Amino acid sequence: MASNPGILTEWPWTALGSFKYVVLAPWAIHGTYSFIVNDGEDRDVSYFLVLPFILWRMLHNQIWISLSRYRTSKGNGRIVDKGLEFEQVDRERNWDDQIIFNGILFYLGSRHLPGAQNLPMWRGDGFLITFLIHAGPVEFLYYWLHRALHHHFLYSRYHSHHHSSIVTEPITSVIHPFGEHIAYFILFAIPMVIIALTGTASIASYAVYVTYIDFMNNMGHCNFELIPNWIFSLFPPLKYLMYTPSYHSLHHTLFRTNYSLFMPLYDYMYGTMEKSSDAVYGSSLKRKDECPDVVHLTHLTTPDSIYQLPLGFASLASKPHTSTWYLWLMWPITLWSMMFNWIYGRTFVVERQRFDKLKLQTWAIPKYNVQYFIPWHSEAINSLIEEAILEAEVKGVKVLSLGLLNQSEELNGYGGLYTRRYPQLKIKVVDGSSLVVAVILNSMPKETTQVLLTGNLTKVAYAIAWALRNRGIEVATLHNDAYLNLNNSFSDTESKVVSYNGSAQKVGDGLSEEEQLNAPKGTMFFPFSTNFHQKGCAKIVTIHCTPAMNSPKSLENVYSCENWLPRRVMSAWRIAGIPLITKNTNQNKY
Repeated sequence: MASNPGILTEWPWTALGSFKYVVLAPWAIHGTYSFIVNDGEDRDVSYFLVLPFILWRMLHNQIWISLSRYRTSKGNGRIVDKGLEFEQVDRERNWDDQIIFNGILFYLGSRHLPGAQNLPMWRGDGFLITFLIHAGPVEFLYYWLHRALHHHFLYSRYHSHHHSSIVTEPITSVIHPFGEHIAYFILFAIPMVIIALTGTASIASYAVYVTYIDFMNNMGHCNFELIPNWIFSLFPPLKYLMYTPSYHSLHHTLFRTNYSLFMPLYDYMYGTMEKSSDAVYGSSLKRKDECPDVVHLTHLTTPDSIYQLPLGFASLASKPHTSTWYLWLMWPITLWSMMFNWIYGRTFVVERQRFDKLKLQTWAIPKYNVQYFIPWHSEAINSLIEEAILEAEVKGVKVLSLGLLNQSEELNGYGGLYTRRYPQLKIKVVDGSSLVVAVILNSMPKETTQVLLTGNLTKVAYAIAWALRNRGIEVATLHNDAYLNLNNSFSDTESKVVSYNGSAQKVGDGLSEEEQLNAPKGTMFFPFSTNFHQKGCAKIVTIHCTPAMNSPKSLENVYSCENWLPRRVMSAWRIAGIPLITKNTNQNKY
């Protein structure tokens, strides 16, 4: 929101929330119906293609979002070395509003603007006119409109909303109040209206022109430099005709320079070009991949978890992982991504953080939860984990913490497989089990008298049982084999595991729906392997999340949620590697 919001700040369909796309429904339905029932000259292909073009613009923007987050997480070419936060993600959540707005105007223009009906697929003269008008009047008028928006009256009411983002993402380019977008559309519509009125319009002219605007807007705000220097060496005048991401990034950090739209020509003409533009451009190009100190190696969960990664849908990534109905509509993309992961199958960088002077990264194995429980997938998964560890070793990473399923006993013995294969490894591979145990024990009320352990008896379960018995707390099990295994793990002088009598106040992991519903009133559930949800028993029991801790404010660049955990909460497995290389750090921060 602008610091002093003016009129026409809110979008007209804000109250509709996620159902705002219904405002396009009448035109989309009519356009599709007209295309189906008509033929010959009565079939207006250009009117029908408005909806596919809207979908293409959304996909184009999403590609830029994912690419930007991936590149800035790796570090190569990064311009502004600061972090994103949830506040910015929330502010930029409505980036698709301008696509809806433009879509409505395209539908109206296709029906009512003279010369905009039954357009041919291509006309060279209209295409040339479009870009000549853009390079002349549109760029010139935008430059002065932009300078006017930086006048304190308009800036405080409108443009300050856009400049709230110092570290830009591609979608930052379209985050403006509604009234400001009206002004931009009028400006960009000049060449589109002219070619329609002169009878030179074509579908390609409109599609290419709007895609060009989206491309340049996204590129200018992507926060990584991708324009190679040899292009300007080959054609020096190009620096007046095309800006670079670093050029526009300086406008967001210094505010009073580099006002031009896509052509820096007018900044040169009117003396508003930032003198450090060339230096920032050169230094950004030279920036290499970041070498982190700590890497957390996670994995995908469900097939649609790709949308909830930081590289996926920004709004979904900023909220705990939940089922979203509209993701079912995207099953073709989900299926394609699964095939791509199966074929390509390489670990990728998900996100980066900074904690004091430590550089942290999260890498993901392109495998899903279900694959970890299929025996013939184990070798492939272990190979990917091994490759990631060796890559981290080469990069100089000091600690690599293994995500939950990446360190299961059945898969690799809590990471021991790799340390045995490579005894000379300098990197520390940790499973986080000690911290998981500490978090669970710390979460239990002091008045606890009996704990029921359920599910598989993992390394964590044995450690919890041992610690609880030392506290004088009875440990119970549901099944006879688990009862015998735990008893055998204690020495003769230690207290034994007891049989479960139905009165345990604290329950562990792996309970079925029936077992949850039959739990005594006041029972607490502490899952230490997978997240599970309440089954109609919210009023009588308490279910904790997987072992996790709140992150300190000094942890920067936190803008996504880890699976089912709330904002700025990190799993114990992820945190476990950080204290190993943190000297003189107060770990009570976590």
